[in-house]
Amino acid sequence: MRPTSISVLVVAGLTAAAVGWLLLSFTYSTLPDLPWSPVIVLAVLAVAEGLLAQNTAARIQRKPGTPRVDPLAVARYVALAKASALVGAISAGFSAGLLAYLAMEPTQAAHDDLPVAVGSALSAAALVGAALWLERSCRIPEQPDSEDENDLGRPTGLL
Repeated sequence: MRPTSISVLVVAGLTAAAVGWLLLSFTYSTLPDLPWSPVIVLAVLAVAEGLLAQNTAARIQRKPGTPRVDPLAVARYVALAKASALVGAISAGFSAGLLAYLAMEPTQAAHDDLPVAVGSALSAAALVGAALWLERSCRIPEQPDSEDENDLGRPTGLL
């Protein structure tokens, strides 16, 4: 599995920002106030993935007092991290589009929705950061090469 490409996250975020801007420009007057629930959900996910990244890194590096890590669990963590990074990038882009539209809208309703848009963008960015950290934490540490091994990784005396 390859690491998450930053360029894919940037393109997804920019596309979502454009969609957010367009969606709000056509429908803002008919929408209710923006809810705080996405902000809370994204922030909780970011904290959970950050804690998981810290725990997983310690277990993979076999720090004293940490149990061994299950390889299948690590594969699941990588899948979670890749999906969360993409969802976070899309959410951050969409929130940035909302934020840009709301910042230029002169109405009181738009000013009331600004804190929600800022919180949503920040928590989505935190989710992207935590997801990338979790993905990086799941990497196997580099093993120093032994001098008595050949190119195939077998001891030279056993060939």
